[in-house]
Amino acid sequence: MADTAPLAHAADPDASITVSAAELRELRDEFERFLMEYRFGMQEVETKLGILRDEFQLVHDYNPIEHVSSRVKSPDSLVEKIQRKGIDPDFASIREQVTDIAGVRVTCSFVADAYRLFDLLTTQDDIRVLTVKDYIANPKPNGYKSLHAIVAVPVFLSTGRVDVPVEVQFRTIAMDFWASLEHKIYYKYDTNVPAELLDSLKDAADTASELDERMERLHREIRGSSTTLPPAPLRRSGPARAIEA
Repeated sequence: MADTAPLAHAADPDASITVSAAELRELRDEFERFLMEYRFGMQEVETKLGILRDEFQLVHDYNPIEHVSSRVKSPDSLVEKIQRKGIDPDFASIREQVTDIAGVRVTCSFVADAYRLFDLLTTQDDIRVLTVKDYIANPKPNGYKSLHAIVAVPVFLSTGRVDVPVEVQFRTIAMDFWASLEHKIYYKYDTNVPAELLDSLKDAADTASELDERMERLHREIRGSSTTLPPAPLRRSGPARAIEA
């Protein structure tokens, strides 16, 4: 029996083409190599954040990072996004139009820490900022808050340098807790959330924001003026670094 498998043709679902198992394996391997670059880019960002965390702890006796989580989109999730966005299913188009394949989330103690870590990461000379969306200064209508940045980080492979886009999100513990609850609610109701629940979520977001402000004020009172931390950005309304196009 031939080592082949029928596939539906994109232009005509009723038609089929025959692809050998060897060709399928080659496509799988190419896809894995494609995702490998994003995994390495994600690890580079994690390493940079780990260095900052350890240096803060040793030099400043303070850790602004509560925890870091990361992920590379699964093949199924990536395919779903490609189809939903109408992106051509080739690696060049995916690389250009999907910038959140690799993601790192940094949960900080306070809002000032989120901006401080953003600046310390993005001012490193091998990091290039692609886009920034500051939902802390400008929350979404539903109350969502977070500082999102797409950065290009160099990955050095045996074939040479590859600049990989990685989405990095900075948020406080309160913002992270709210976002986790909101995600569960939207999943439960398949995005059709009752209006009264949406109102309650917005109220909870406002409460979380007030809690952030109160806890940060207490933190400043406790540490006093003797802190040796690197200064937080002067503009609390957004990132201090100029955004590159």
